[in-house]
Amino acid sequence: MYRVVLKIFSVALAASIGCANAAESRFSKVAPGRPDISFRNEVQHAIDKGLAWLESNQNTNGYWSSAENPAVTAVVLNSFMGEPTGRYKTNWTAPIKKGYAFLLSNVQSDGGIYRKELQNYNTALSLLALVSARKSEFEPAIRRARQWLIGQQIDLGEKGKTDSPFDGGIGYGSKGDHSDMNNTLTALEALHYSKDFQTDKTPAGAKDLNWKAVLNFLQSCQNLPSYNKESWVSGDAKNLGGFIYTPGESKAGAETNSSGKSALRSYGSISYAGLLSYIYADLKRDDPRVIAVIDWLAKNFSIEENPGMGEQGYYYYLHLMTKALAVAGVDRVEMKDGKQLNWRHEVAMKLINSQKADGSWLNENGRWWEKDPSLVTAYAVLSLEIIYHGL
Repeated sequence: MYRVVLKIFSVALAASIGCANAAESRFSKVAPGRPDISFRNEVQHAIDKGLAWLESNQNTNGYWSSAENPAVTAVVLNSFMGEPTGRYKTNWTAPIKKGYAFLLSNVQSDGGIYRKELQNYNTALSLLALVSARKSEFEPAIRRARQWLIGQQIDLGEKGKTDSPFDGGIGYGSKGDHSDMNNTLTALEALHYSKDFQTDKTPAGAKDLNWKAVLNFLQSCQNLPSYNKESWVSGDAKNLGGFIYTPGESKAGAETNSSGKSALRSYGSISYAGLLSYIYADLKRDDPRVIAVIDWLAKNFSIEENPGMGEQGYYYYLHLMTKALAVAGVDRVEMKDGKQLNWRHEVAMKLINSQKADGSWLNENGRWWEKDPSLVTAYAVLSLEIIYHGL
């Protein structure tokens, strides 16, 4: 019996994160009010246009963008499955059927879902798409992909011990690879939403992640000297609590800190990845590591750019931000001037105004594949779907 009903944002997760102290009060909840039906309709219209563009821009072989990276097709399929009215879940159009057939054609004998490169990234996002479809015939592929992904957790030193800052995370999967925050997040998210599959019909000898090691890796990427003793860690106020890409490397670069040492800069998208990863790792709202990243995100809140990165990875940043704030139950963000910002309205308007006449989105800055309209349109649609449910 198919047992999983995918809930994008569970009440349990929202309760686990909350707002833990006065510093976090800049991220706040408000009393429930009447739904904003008019604005919901505007958001739905933008979603419909985006999905219509995706339907008409699929490759004849069933994939979007690239056959070599099924992850893009998986993100697109998730955007169809997340459509607020649920019409695509109950009535699969030809592009959706072809898209899922393409994903399944990439299932490997080892259980991973990939072609050649970026095995973990492709498998994790494909696993999410298979779970969101809610089809019983996908269960065997889901279970095998889940176990394959767990087996990719990195342990560079003595087995079972966290003797390296990279231990506990997950990387792209290439030979000689090391763990990074983005691949760790996608893996944790895929494992979180597929977790019901570990309790029924699980193969003998099935494994789970070493969660202590997961936390070892996550805190090794956080600018928080009380938990991270690496020499590059920044305790300066502008970086404190935020995240970098991987131990020893920030995509936002380095700077000389107040002590005269080279320190790595925190940045927006990967700090939201850090917050989400802590949630999936079941850290509680009063944990100092959670408090610290929420505080950094509140102080650096922006819908105009990916903080620390400008236009680079902007639509992915908005996607992670909407996901994280929705999970955390945040309704308002207090700006530096004291103004209470309704982030859902502001992000939705930003996306609506940047949507092209044909229904697609595109980032003129091509970092991290964001000149790919299929990927960016899927990011934008997913963000609007998240926002829709909070209006």
